[in-house]
Amino acid sequence: MFDSLSDRLGRTLKNLRGQGRLTEDNIRDTLREVRMALLEADVALPVVRDFIEHVRGRALGTEVSRSLTPGQALVRIVNDELVRVLGEASVPLNLRARPPVVIMLAGLQGAGKTTTAAKLALYLIEREGKKVMLVSCDVRRPAAIEQLETLAGQVGAGFYPAEAGGDPVAIAGGALDQARRSFVEVLIVDTAGRLHIDQPMMDEARRVHEAVAPVETLFVVDSMTGQDAARTAAAFDQALPLTGVILTKVDGDARGGAALSIRHVTGKPIKFLGLSEKPDGLEPFHPDRLASRILGMGDVLSLVEEAERKVDREQADRLARKLRKGKGFDLEDFREQMEQMQRMGGIRGILDRMPGAGALPKGVENQMDDRQVRRTVAIIQSMTPQERHHPAVIKASRKRRIAAGSGTQVQDVNRLLKQFTQMQKMMKKMGKGGMARMLRGMSGGRPPGVPF
Repeated sequence: MFDSLSDRLGRTLKNLRGQGRLTEDNIRDTLREVRMALLEADVALPVVRDFIEHVRGRALGTEVSRSLTPGQALVRIVNDELVRVLGEASVPLNLRARPPVVIMLAGLQGAGKTTTAAKLALYLIEREGKKVMLVSCDVRRPAAIEQLETLAGQVGAGFYPAEAGGDPVAIAGGALDQARRSFVEVLIVDTAGRLHIDQPMMDEARRVHEAVAPVETLFVVDSMTGQDAARTAAAFDQALPLTGVILTKVDGDARGGAALSIRHVTGKPIKFLGLSEKPDGLEPFHPDRLASRILGMGDVLSLVEEAERKVDREQADRLARKLRKGKGFDLEDFREQMEQMQRMGGIRGILDRMPGAGALPKGVENQMDDRQVRRTVAIIQSMTPQERHHPAVIKASRKRRIAAGSGTQVQDVNRLLKQFTQMQKMMKKMGKGGMARMLRGMSGGRPPGVPF
């Protein structure tokens, strides 16, 4: 996410961190590089000018000159200004209104409104404990209605059926009536999109808005469109009283122009980021955390929060008890750990939020392939229960059978067994209370057992 912007800013600011003295010259050179990084990231020009002027004003003032570490002080200023541009603080959804709380989604076709509607429903069900209903007012695309119905079933939300060619306003009103009768707490209305902004689309969106009086009107936009996203959001804001923005496809956006432009251009807060195609791939937006990730300082808070939600505590406790009792760590345990990691976004998803991950050599980064994790799981699943619990019995003929069953090579099976042996030794140290010794052993290189 925003890899190119992070790399460019990281290289520029790295040279400042260790400097004991800053001058107008090196501040000017640094800001020139920061300006180029922002422009290459497709950040809107007014935003770039405002950002640079704010940083320059603070950098040339007493804030840096009186600091014991001027270089680090300037890095902190850049971080603070990124937070300011992104919106200062997280702005949650307003769910305190009388139910059913109506949330209306608007945006262009292809931005991901329908999948975002389902992701938002799952978010509200799992994290807010709400009873949610979905309705599609995209009557010109029958496939969109069917898609939303399918997604509603997958995430456990209710669905109000609509017919292609019907009246969007009547459909939205009918869904609101049904939501009241069914004691639904949140109704999410997915409106029609177009390939470009046109007056009929805006008029239809306004009529739907008047019919259901949404508490939240969220603009859904593809972050990969860069500063065009901000311009489109501004056009929608003139037609509808937007309360916030959802940026989609952020995980594929190497630039970050939309995220850094949209708040400044529209004045509307970013409320969510769409980070994957999975139903749970929607994350509340925190300006300070994103600024930290852009500058390569990680986002440990989000990582911890995701671990609390997605790591199976009962499974983790069972493994801890097993290790304390001196029972061996086997391949079944290894498989469970790999699957836990996949639920947290895989190796890349975890490293993206770890401080300093951006400093990893490109060769190492390219080897961090989640396909290898899936291959590891497939190999273990091709083993018999006896082989998983007693890997020592796996000899040449069994390796060939396991490789054939998992669609891999015997070399892959051998590599997995070697990695598992290293992991087993590490877990044995944990079981004996040797956590400090284990950490010292890991500090000399790559943690054993990580399959890349």
